[in-house]
Order: sequence, then structure tokens, then C-alpha cells
Amino acid sequence: MSKLEQILILDPPNDLKFKGPFTDVVTTNLKLKNPSDRKVCFKVKTTAPRRYCVRPNSGIIDPGTTVVVSVMLQPFDYDPNEKSKHKFMVQTIFAPPNITDMEAVWKDAKSDDLMDSKLRCIFELPSENEKVNDIEPSKATPVLNSSKQDGPSMPKPTSMSLDDTEMRKLVEECKRLQSEVVKLSDENRQLKDEGLRMRKVTRQDNMVPNTGGLMGRDNSSNSLPSLLVVIAAIFIGFFLGKFIL
Repeated sequence: MSKLEQILILDPPNDLKFKGPFTDVVTTNLKLKNPSDRKVCFKVKTTAPRRYCVRPNSGIIDPGTTVVVSVMLQPFDYDPNEKSKHKFMVQTIFAPPNITDMEAVWKDAKSDDLMDSKLRCIFELPSENEKVNDIEPSKATPVLNSSKQDGPSMPKPTSMSLDDTEMRKLVEECKRLQSEVVKLSDENRQLKDEGLRMRKVTRQDNMVPNTGGLMGRDNSSNSLPSLLVVIAAIFIGFFLGKFIL
């Protein structure tokens, strides 16, 4: 009896390609599609189990669905002159009804019921153009950072912006300060006007004793209290004008 043909559709169908550099984990995906109307059990095997990590490495695929298997190659010292001999095999079998134990399914499976597909592992190094493209963005980063340092630093909108409540408080505070400034300016102007008025009154009062002196000695005794008032007003006006102006 001939062996059953693989029921799953594999993507990629023949080769698993891993692109270096291989100084870090390199991952490639394998898609397993079940086009049948039955559930299919699958298992992924490799000839180098210590070099790869496969997730998931087994399971059940429902009819008409696809499972993505991640194959992760561990870091190693790559030798371009050495050809890869690593291989993978996807082994499948139609799931029996009311399956409860996957291990029992594979243990009791007959060789005629098994289906399998083999894939080769291919290691590739990035081309020169890809290396340049990978390097250029990393070189551009310091340039952008230096340009930001040369110019004025702009605050980040998310961290430096004020919310509406704080903004309203600042606006109200500015208005209050402006009104205080206007009020102080008005008071200063009024004080200056008052000082000027007092100085004018003082000058007018200075004319009184000179005129009174021409009236003769007969009226000197009567004008003495007025003279004292005028002198007091002169001193008051002088000091007021000095401190205000």
C-alpha cells in the first residue's frame, strides 16, 4: 500500500530560510493549512533539536484553519563555506474521533496512516544594500540628536502642556496683576496732581505777606496770625512736594 500524501498545505513548501547575522535568535514562520473537512494532528521534528526552538511543535488543526509555527534558530558562529545539513519534517495524521491523549495517538499510529513533508534549512547573510540600509538609520540618529542640542529645546506637548484649569488660573492672575498696575499708576498720577496743586496754592499764599507788607505797620498786628498760617502752609506744601515728587 502506497504512503498517504500530505494533507496539509505548507508555506513555505520546501525550504526554511534564516537570514543572518546569526549573533542573535533568528525566527522564521511556517504556515500549516488544513484544507480538509477533518481534524489533523501535526508534529514538527528536526535533525538538530539543540539548535532550534519550535512553537508550537505539535497540535491539532481544525478543518479549514491555519496554524503558524515559529521556528527559532539559536545564535551560533556562522561559516559561509559550510553548507547547512539541518532538516525539518512535518508529520501529520488524521485525528481520531473523541481524541483525549495526543501521545497515545502518535504511539498507536500505523505507518500507513502517517503523512509527512520534509524541508531544508537555508542560511543567508544580508546583502550589501541591506547592510547599508540597516546602518544608515542608526547613523542618522546621532545627527538628529545633535541638531536638537544645537537649537533651543522644545518642550514635549504631552509632558509640558498645561491643562485648561491651570491655564485659566494663569490668565486670571495676569488680568489681576494688570489691574493692579493700572490702579497704582492712577494713584501715582493723582498724588502728582495733588502735589502740583499744593505747590500752586503755596505760591499764591506767598503773595499775601508781600502785599500785606505794603499796607503799613498799622495793619502788621492784625496780619500776624495770617502770616503764621501762611508760613505753616508753605512748610507743609514744601515737604509734601518734596516727598511726593
